[in-house]
Amino acid sequence: MNKIDLKLGGLTCANCAGLIDEKVKRLDEVNESNLNFISSKLTFKIKEEYDIQESLNKVVKIVDDTEPGLVIELLNSSDLNLKIRNRNQKNELSNLSTGKEDCHENKNNSDFEVSDKKILMSAVFLYVLLFLAKKGGLSETIFNIGMIVTYLIAGREVLISAFKNLFNGKVMDENFLMTIATLGAIAIGEYPEAVGVMIFYGIGELLEDKAVDKSRKNISSLMDIKAKFANVLIGDKIVQKNPEDVEVGQEIVVKPGEKVALDSTIIKGSSSFDNSAITGESKLVKLGEGDSVLAGTINKDSLVHMKVDKIFSDSTVARILDMVENASVKKAKKENFISIFARYYTPIVVVLAILIVILPTFILGQDFTKWLYRGLIFLVVSCPCALVLSIPLSYFSGIGLLSKNGVLVKGSNYIDVLRSLKTIVFDKTGTLTEGIFKVRDIKLAKGVDEYQLLKYAYIAEMNSTHPIAKSVIAYVKAINKDDFNINLLESYEEIPAMGIIAKYDGHEILAGNSRLMEKYDINYEKIKSNSSKVYLACDNYYMGCIEIYDDLKIGTESAINSLRKRGVEEFIILTGDSKENARALAEELSIDKVYAQLLPDQKVEKVEEIMSKRVEKERGLAFVGDGINDAPVIARADLGISMGQIGSDAAIEASDIVLMKDDLNTLARAIDISKYTNKIVIQNIVMAIGIKVLIMILSMFGLANMWMAIFADVGVALLAVLNSLRIFRFK
Repeated sequence: MNKIDLKLGGLTCANCAGLIDEKVKRLDEVNESNLNFISSKLTFKIKEEYDIQESLNKVVKIVDDTEPGLVIELLNSSDLNLKIRNRNQKNELSNLSTGKEDCHENKNNSDFEVSDKKILMSAVFLYVLLFLAKKGGLSETIFNIGMIVTYLIAGREVLISAFKNLFNGKVMDENFLMTIATLGAIAIGEYPEAVGVMIFYGIGELLEDKAVDKSRKNISSLMDIKAKFANVLIGDKIVQKNPEDVEVGQEIVVKPGEKVALDSTIIKGSSSFDNSAITGESKLVKLGEGDSVLAGTINKDSLVHMKVDKIFSDSTVARILDMVENASVKKAKKENFISIFARYYTPIVVVLAILIVILPTFILGQDFTKWLYRGLIFLVVSCPCALVLSIPLSYFSGIGLLSKNGVLVKGSNYIDVLRSLKTIVFDKTGTLTEGIFKVRDIKLAKGVDEYQLLKYAYIAEMNSTHPIAKSVIAYVKAINKDDFNINLLESYEEIPAMGIIAKYDGHEILAGNSRLMEKYDINYEKIKSNSSKVYLACDNYYMGCIEIYDDLKIGTESAINSLRKRGVEEFIILTGDSKENARALAEELSIDKVYAQLLPDQKVEKVEEIMSKRVEKERGLAFVGDGINDAPVIARADLGISMGQIGSDAAIEASDIVLMKDDLNTLARAIDISKYTNKIVIQNIVMAIGIKVLIMILSMFGLANMWMAIFADVGVALLAVLNSLRIFRFK
């Protein structure tokens, strides 16, 4: 698949965006497509068997035909040398540099915007002047001629677009329907109303564009976490480079007040850093040599030198921006409903408008003019822009706010699942606990020397990457200055969920949990405590036990209580740890159920079992984990949540939500934001559909006029957009 990203500058019509998206999806050449109206970005994948250049030309033509005059920028071309059709040069092809932002356009949008404002204001002035003149004795004929002139001035853009769309077969376009409705009003002598409606429509569109632009800026400010440049140290000179051009291993200098451009490690100096843009927590963190710093973090105090660990595309900032920008691909049920609703709503309303004119007139013999006017009101109300625009905007605003709070959501559909969570399943280590293991106690069997026990423990654990093994190695190294002869190690084998068998200098060493001891019939002394235990045996003789503790994360208990208050009814722990440890933790946190000593595949089976027993299928289940072993079960749950700061790449990739700060309290905050976002979405749906239906019903009884109809169109769209902006004010 070849992925192409196009930026559609000047895209202000949500309905048109939906049409472009639908048409691109229907192309045989395109496997997958998504148009994010908020970011004005069209992303599509071209199937391998099709010519990429020809496919790109078809997509550009669709954009041109549907919404002429957009500024098209090629943001990404998958390292392919592509060309894009230039509309200014009669279909000649102009080269675009790979991966650069080039564009083509029919007109200067900003100049037209200023011109449109002036024309609209002149129409308003003339409209008011004509009414004043009529009161002063202006004849009806001159007044009507003036109104027609004012109508042409106010509706210039609408009339031109409607005329063009007619030849393109777009008879359900808002401009065409508005033109028919107002020309119909003029035909029955309602000159002032036709002009007023066109002026009101223009003002409404202008205000709506401003509101959309405001929302885009709000979202952009939330996502303004990328450094504009990196200070790269080359020899004894500092050269400013685009972060995307900096390579791994290069040295960068970060001055006070600057953002860290790439994920790096401090090699010289120390400073306080603000990582609130990444984690949502505005607490300063003091970091020095050897410490890792994430891209997007702000250096607050002192100049530091860093070595780049990852290229920009692999950095934390790039992943955050990619997740948020592509979140619109996975749509919520309400968004999908609105897309389907919009597809059928306009044709149905237009048919109703025709029936309202025909049935009473030709069947019941009533006044044609009266019912034509009522039918024209239906045409004005027939555009679903308020819904098509405000619902995706509400969800995208919610996703942006969640990101600002350190919670990355990979799709608006997960916001709906998040707000309805009833069951949360936790991994234990690194999720509820710190994930930092420390040796606290050693229990020796009778006649066993501690040095010998630690020596065998070191030999057994030295090749393991498990956190418990690392804690044992660190402990032994800290208290023992002798170097063990590791060359005498003859064999090494890890037994999943049990431990290790190693042969060393002719001896067989067993290091692991109680199941390993029982498997090999070792007569061991079982220790009862809430620690993790490494039992040691050599040549079938029990030597003792090393007790390791993993402390509960600060704030975990308060997080569980906060989640209960937000409607979560059941909490479950799935862990590979012992039953004793798991039960002790469950009692401490008042967890409802606990399943211990599970392998990764058994965790998946257990989650599937829990999900299958749900009476209500809509009751969401989330799994929260951090390690690579959690990736399969994270992917299986209704909502997979990973702890981003210490979580593995595999877990983050498989998850639907990433908590950038390893604090479960951010999950409670995320639920609050998701519920508020849903509240705004419901309000917009009820308001948009409710007012439109109300105006249509009133018009059938002659109780509504075109002013009310235009309010039901652009007025409601504006109110819905403004209502969506309230999400940014959520505290």
